[in-house]
Amino acid sequence: MTGRVVHFEVPFDDGDRARNFYRQAFGWNVTEMPELEYTGVSTGPVEESGMPAEPGYIGGGMFQRSDEAPRGPVITVDVADIDAALAKIEALGGATVAAKQPVGTMGFAAYFRDPEGNIMGLWETAQG
Repeated sequence: MTGRVVHFEVPFDDGDRARNFYRQAFGWNVTEMPELEYTGVSTGPVEESGMPAEPGYIGGGMFQRSDEAPRGPVITVDVADIDAALAKIEALGGATVAAKQPVGTMGFAAYFRDPEGNIMGLWETAQG
């Protein structure tokens, strides 16, 4: 089903400080992925694939804050078709911030700004 929140992202200025904070404060499992300049976050048990092993929680990631990246946390919403979702978002007064881009072989991501100025993410799972 689409329209559900499926991912979150937290920007940081100091990666070690942020990873340690969330690990200690909430017991999150954080996995650095230097090749992607990204840190994966698991907020609950995961399967071998890295996907949640229980319904009801979402995982996320952390990234280096920059002028090009969102300044605050990002909520990511699942959609069937990112291009169609961005067209609808723009028709409703939102704006595309980053167009559809592949994320490995898992799927596609994009970012948009809602009419209130919030940056949000979109996720489209790759068809296998």
